[in-house]
Amino acid sequence: MSLLETRGVTVKFGGNTAVDGVSLAVAEGAITGLIGPNGAGKTTMFNTITGLQKPASGQVLLDGTDITKLSPAKRARRGMARTFQRLELFLSLSVRDNVRVAGDILRSSSRKRFDLDKTTDEILERTGLADIADREVSDIPIGRARVVEVARALMTSPRVLLLDEPASGQTEQETEAFAAMLTGLADEGLAICLVEHDLPLVMGLCSTIHVLDYGALIASGTPAEIKESPEVIAAYIGTEEAA
Repeated sequence: MSLLETRGVTVKFGGNTAVDGVSLAVAEGAITGLIGPNGAGKTTMFNTITGLQKPASGQVLLDGTDITKLSPAKRARRGMARTFQRLELFLSLSVRDNVRVAGDILRSSSRKRFDLDKTTDEILERTGLADIADREVSDIPIGRARVVEVARALMTSPRVLLLDEPASGQTEQETEAFAAMLTGLADEGLAICLVEHDLPLVMGLCSTIHVLDYGALIASGTPAEIKESPEVIAAYIGTEEAA
């Protein structure tokens, strides 16, 4: 079942069309990929989905409800969370405090009541960050800093998690652990949408993949279908990777 949908979303910057009538779906309890060349419109789609960018036309729906006109804060309260292509962390704070601050904001902006310290520790353990919880973010490798962003997003108890190039800068070992974590989160019912240039990671994790090129959706399907798509091979994958 699709928890998140876009229907005919178009985004324009002046006279340029950045996203052109894109309809896609993100299923509950699954990992969905959104791939394509640089400048294809992937981050613009994330910005539109989360309310940072107003579309010229089209709709964003969460659990069947049109949320196109809602603010980013209201979308977050309905269960939407994201990470950014460029790290957005408090570098002088510890890993624990970076994660904990999201819980502080959640408690102050909603009626949710929970043990903040306990929940922080649980998420640090769940994301494999417990061993570096007391280190400053500025002092940890970028690959693990990206996991801190995911952990902070999880503190908001999201139903939909949008990840913008989360494996960038990760070592092979870190990527393997990250993939296992995402699989576990999806198995628990979280809807995950992944923008990522690591094609082996995307092909191994995602049940459905949407492909953008020059702002247009050129293919949607399973990893096997995407690998065999002539349009995707020509625009992005190339013959060597698709073989």
